[in-house]
Amino acid sequence: MSPPFQSIFHKFCSYEWICRLVMTIIGVLVCGFSVGFFQVANFGTDPFTAFATGIANLFHVSYGTLYPWLNLVLLIAMLFYGRHYIGIATIINLVGIGFMADLSKSFLLQITPAPDFMARILYLLIGMIILCFCASMYMTSDLGVSTYDVVAISLAKLKTPLQFRLWRVLTDFFCVLIGFFLGATIGVGTIFTAFCMGPFLQFFNEKLWDPLLIRIRSADIHRQRNQQTNFKN
Repeated sequence: MSPPFQSIFHKFCSYEWICRLVMTIIGVLVCGFSVGFFQVANFGTDPFTAFATGIANLFHVSYGTLYPWLNLVLLIAMLFYGRHYIGIATIINLVGIGFMADLSKSFLLQITPAPDFMARILYLLIGMIILCFCASMYMTSDLGVSTYDVVAISLAKLKTPLQFRLWRVLTDFFCVLIGFFLGATIGVGTIFTAFCMGPFLQFFNEKLWDPLLIRIRSADIHRQRNQQTNFKN
């Protein structure tokens, strides 16, 4: 195998890259599944879902139908201000989130067709935890981010005193306002997510996924060195 192809092979078949790919696929798709919990809880969805729902109301289509088209528009914009953030996660997000959201909503309504107040609170909390946990997972895997997530990430890299979590709060609040004026359900869940998702994402990034990836990378380097040693012997 020639050196260029050998380098590509080692990159995309390494233990670290496979782990990051698994984190990306699971993280993005389960993020979509978490949206159904917000929709069934009916306390208001997460800010970007509220924004997308408002746009869907404007065009009289379902969220699942509108979501890929909205992200396609944002993807075109992303080509100009954040091209290097486009990756596998971006594509999976584009085609999978809307489908998973509609699927989870249908599934949950079959289990609890008319959830009572306590069940709705439980769905809201579960949805929030899953969303932050899985969004942090796929963002940390660094194989691309969603067209919306890249906004706060790009702003956080500007030379300002604001950290990522504060930029995320601001972009989420903007989505809440637009969603509200376009008729999306804005409730306790929306406001709670708008103010808490940024800090929760940063918490999971710093306390869980970043350290885990460092350990995976270290183990992969150690494994490759052992392979090289065995090959020489």
